[in-house]
Amino acid sequence: MAVNFTVFEDFAVVKGVRVGVAQAGVRKKDRDDMVIFELAEGTQVAGVFTTNAFCAAPVHICRRNLEKADPRFLLINTGNANAGTGPKGFRNAETTCEMLAKAAGVAPEQVLPFSTGVIGEPLNMEAFERGIPAALDNLAEDNWARAGRGIMTTDTLPKGFSKQIEVEGKTVTITGLSKGAGMIMPNMATMLGFIATDAAIPATVMQGWARKLADKSFNRITIDGDTSTNDSCMLIATGQAGVSVEEGTATADAVFAALEEVFRVLAQAIVRDGEGATKFVTIDVEHAASVREALDVAYTVAHSPLVKTALYASDANWGRILAAVGRSGVKDFDLEKVQIYLDDVQIVEDGGRCDSYTEEKGAGVLAHSEFTIRIELGRGDVNERLWTCDLSHDYVSINADYRS
Repeated sequence: MAVNFTVFEDFAVVKGVRVGVAQAGVRKKDRDDMVIFELAEGTQVAGVFTTNAFCAAPVHICRRNLEKADPRFLLINTGNANAGTGPKGFRNAETTCEMLAKAAGVAPEQVLPFSTGVIGEPLNMEAFERGIPAALDNLAEDNWARAGRGIMTTDTLPKGFSKQIEVEGKTVTITGLSKGAGMIMPNMATMLGFIATDAAIPATVMQGWARKLADKSFNRITIDGDTSTNDSCMLIATGQAGVSVEEGTATADAVFAALEEVFRVLAQAIVRDGEGATKFVTIDVEHAASVREALDVAYTVAHSPLVKTALYASDANWGRILAAVGRSGVKDFDLEKVQIYLDDVQIVEDGGRCDSYTEEKGAGVLAHSEFTIRIELGRGDVNERLWTCDLSHDYVSINADYRS
């Protein structure tokens, strides 16, 4: 079940973006499974992608096309990842770009392809023959909600968020969608993210912002420790609001802060909708000697099956957290400086069980659907945060039955 996430149906329109959705039958009939984004001329696009060595054909092509031309269309399908499909899969992905380019009157290099779904299956090309013209026929500025449903796989609900801010007397809109519920771990995760704004962000700024925004959002979530083959997160700036961003200005700070919020909400929505998840867990590691050290500790705790199953059971077996911290690879640990908390309940004090801790207090925190595990290392001044969830029976069932 989803953990306390509201489905956003009332999206704010981003000037310069139209969205089309179709039931193409990529894998299943009678469901929205193909989405097209049409971008106004002059739109800037930047992306962050999976680091999996078996990254899918559309990821390769998307990266290449971003370097070649000004993107005008995004083509997204669910149901088939087109990963692990070899040279034929690459040719198929290129063909889908050519199909959309011909229908829309642009160059194939101006199409960015994205796929998600089952790995290793040949792409259903007939579905693209059906879906592309159908999606082009219903391009509309206000089609975001339907598009959110059209990119889902094992997600239980669509994920989207809009934010508007006033800058220089003008309204800047940011609207985004994310998709993902399993195979989630940086860098990136089995997720897709599309965040668009009508502010004008220079090309020289876009890629740096996309990386910074992803690193504090989509690269700070984990559900099961698996990095997928298809992950892509795209930042889109149409420039249609009449507000130009220049680094070092108040305008840039305001737009970046608003983007941060949208990225964070969409990333957290993936964890809240984690496959079989019943708990949304924040892990804070404080007073680490470095960012790497803080994240090593956080991810070791977040990925521990023993910790995750204890969280699911609301079992205050805090020794599992302690053991995970201890095996995280931190060098020259001074254990007497380590403090661990569940929300405000201290479970470890100076490296050992806190005298005031009781099982009842620990279990009381873990019974909530949201809580924080806070780990103080006493080694420096670096603090890092990530978000994860528990591991339930349903996670196993969902992934055992995924292709049936």
